Amino acid sequence: MESPDRNVSFLLHDVARLMRKRFEQNARSLKLTRSQYQVLAHLSRNDGIQQGSLAELIEVEPITLTRILDRLEEAGLVERRAHPTDRRIRQIHLTDKAHPLLEEIFAIAAVTRGQAFDGVSEADRDRLFALLSTIKANLLDRGTASTETSAGDRRASNG
Repeated sequence: MESPDRNVSFLLHDVARLMRKRFEQNARSLKLTRSQYQVLAHLSRNDGIQQGSLAELIEVEPITLTRILDRLEEAGLVERRAHPTDRRIRQIHLTDKAHPLLEEIFAIAAVTRGQAFDGVSEADRDRLFALLSTIKANLLDRGTASTETSAGDRRASNG
């Protein structure tokens, strides 16, 4: 039986929670919520993404994302645009006003990572990143295989 003190899932959860908490402390002066930071950060990598896809990406309900986007739009940081060929689809874009704020967010994130990795060598950082990337890939592969197996099992049992 695995010792609760050596449970990697709990440790990863705690580290992620503490990093979010430290980031929020460091970013308090920006007057944004964690959800707003998250949306802006994802848009910096996926500008023009469809609203539904963004909700899936950040793992929130579409109505929750709508509220977050309403606030960001009121602040002049994002804009919703109609899709060029499907008027039912809304694409989300960063405004020019958002870019300097994103630079601040990423600078604060770098400070937070620096605090978290204080005393950790560059080689150990690289190794940790490689290990976590492998774990993530394993879980993504297993999730896909599990979903495919389940679907196959259902087809077989349903004739």
